[in-house]
Amino acid sequence: MLIRAATAAVILSVTVGLSACRAQTPYLPVERPAPGDTVCGGPICGSEFLTPAFLKLEAADGTGAGRLHILQIGDSHTAGDQISGQVRSRMQARFGRGGRGILPPGLPYAGYAPRQVSVSATGGRYLPAPLIAGGTRVPMGLAGGQGRLEVGEHLSLIPDPGVPLTTLGVCGQAGPDRGTLQIVPEIGLPQAIAFRRETAGPLCAEVALSPGEAGLTLVAVDAPVVLDDVRLWGEGGLSLSNLGVVGSTLMDMEGRDAATVEAQLRADPPDLILLAYGTNEGFDDHFDPLAYEQALRARIARLRQVAPEAAVMIIGAPDGLRRGQPGAGPQRWSQSCGSEGEWQTPPALALVRDVQRRVSEDLGVAFWDWYGRMGGACSADRLAGMGEPLMRGDRVHFTATGAEWIGDILADDLMSTYDGWRAGRTGGD
Repeated sequence: MLIRAATAAVILSVTVGLSACRAQTPYLPVERPAPGDTVCGGPICGSEFLTPAFLKLEAADGTGAGRLHILQIGDSHTAGDQISGQVRSRMQARFGRGGRGILPPGLPYAGYAPRQVSVSATGGRYLPAPLIAGGTRVPMGLAGGQGRLEVGEHLSLIPDPGVPLTTLGVCGQAGPDRGTLQIVPEIGLPQAIAFRRETAGPLCAEVALSPGEAGLTLVAVDAPVVLDDVRLWGEGGLSLSNLGVVGSTLMDMEGRDAATVEAQLRADPPDLILLAYGTNEGFDDHFDPLAYEQALRARIARLRQVAPEAAVMIIGAPDGLRRGQPGAGPQRWSQSCGSEGEWQTPPALALVRDVQRRVSEDLGVAFWDWYGRMGGACSADRLAGMGEPLMRGDRVHFTATGAEWIGDILADDLMSTYDGWRAGRTGGD
């Protein structure tokens, strides 16, 4: 018994000592991987097609006096705002804070937590657009959903400290049965936007806000109000709007209401449009590359028609994996990853990227090789297996640390490409 007691005391002493050592060991961040090579050898393929946006950036560079609006449309990678939020923060640090940009009109999914602003709702419903892959059109716009406020229900928006807010804009559906949206600031007098009109259709409007207003509450009065988006702007600088729908594909954009989309794009015209689809297409076992190419060409043509001054960049589909079926063996055109080959690349992902690259070259739009920048083949597995994982266990979505890492790469690529463009214009001065 004495031996056992002495042994236990030694073990306890060692354990406590190790625990103390662990408690005193400082946290050392894991070194992040360097960006991988791209398909074209440069940070952004077709960077010359970004000139219209770079001209706007030049006006804001170092002064914040100009204004540049980046609009990113896509799937869950866009909806989460972790990656786009990092790009926004990095670029606003250089080009000035032009406001948070365009938001969905409510809470589009559980756990919604956009960067730079807190959103809450009392009552109200958020109606997501169905994932209809180009079927019957629904009266919804770019956000892929609508917020409906009954009389007395409200939506609250509180920008983070330091985030400028000088103008509030909204787009919604007007009509004879619609009500008035009252904007109630924490400081200052309420203002109103009336959606009651004789003719039904989309309506975008904005109100100027007094300096120092920290938060806003949007309330429906006298009749229901249906919103398609909410817009938070500063006076000058850069803004980045992210409008993504979980599980969506480019084909779903074909189901949006053309008049609503046009009204949204014309209300605050984007200077750079980022098309960030491809993951869900790549996981579709019935993927049709011809139909996808037709949809991509049509979508770019339509965007150029409505926003002719905007540059366009396709964000290529990233690497993504799914667990293979036991004993099934690899699929044709698939690549096995993992220590035992238990993870496989969906065969269609490579086809998606091939279409994206060809269309970008043919139509004269820029292309960012996300797949290459994150490390290429099986990078999703390597990033998920790091000591500090950069991808989640599903090998599809990024962790918060991973989103910051890949967002930094995209921001660096945009800014370094801009610097190269500007050096060419000024002779390096």
